[in-house]
Amino acid sequence: MAKRRTPAPKPRCEDCYFRKLGLCALDLDAPCGTFRPYSAEGLRPPSQLRFAFRQERTRTWAFPTAQDQAALHAG
Repeated sequence: MAKRRTPAPKPRCEDCYFRKLGLCALDLDAPCGTFRPYSAEGLRPPSQLRFAFRQERTRTWAFPTAQDQAALHAG
């Protein structure tokens, strides 16, 4: 049975790294685009998507040769 993920808590300005250290100059009700979660380790870059390689496709397309086309339309 598949496990359901619990939704991540919504970011709040009070939880922002910049707000906690007094570096934020904005007075907003919602987090801004520069929101970074505060952690004891310091500022960490935002997580990035993982790159996944796709399987190589086995089906190949080829155009018929001139002889194949002539034979197809000759009959």
